[in-house]
Amino acid sequence: MLQIDFYTEISCPWCIIGHHRLDKVLAERFPDLDVDIRQHPVLLLPDAPTEGLYIPDLLRARYGVTDPKASFARPEAEARASGLDLDLSRQLWTYRTQAAHGLILAARARGTQHRLAVAITDAHFLEARNISDADILADIAVSHGFEREEARAIALDREQHRLVEQEAARSTVAGVRSVPHFVFGGRIAINGGRSEDEIALAIRDAARAST
Repeated sequence: MLQIDFYTEISCPWCIIGHHRLDKVLAERFPDLDVDIRQHPVLLLPDAPTEGLYIPDLLRARYGVTDPKASFARPEAEARASGLDLDLSRQLWTYRTQAAHGLILAARARGTQHRLAVAITDAHFLEARNISDADILADIAVSHGFEREEARAIALDREQHRLVEQEAARSTVAGVRSVPHFVFGGRIAINGGRSEDEIALAIRDAARAST
């Protein structure tokens, strides 16, 4: 079995592309490969306010961007190239992600971690849902091995949030500087908006090295 460690931030558009491409490459090019995808949190805006941040204002204040559509164009084009209909103008808010990451960490023991991470990321970008809301997270988690009230309690648990922050700090110490960040077989690391071919090559090399 090939272990894939996947470091992501839910609210990063390149991470939804990374999720999509990883799943697409595995399904199309490695259908018989057994993999264990382990999700690791990265927090890009750990102190975002409860009500969220309006992305056009964030882009203007942080990067001087006055036309958000210009910033959206490249990731949207990359997504379309892989068959993902990503329209970043659907979701113009970004939210704290500690609660969502906390649920994803808890899903590891249920064997549903990767699918839940994909579902929460899709809910954020494709459905423009507030993935810092415990009720929304609970609604998503019931399809991934959780009872609704159990999931809601985990999403609200401040201790679980601290665990996420500790895990995110460990990600930084491990050398994760940009997301998405993949480590295949514990030895081959790639990061950023990698193509399907680049992901496939890393998987192939890691699989060969593990035999």
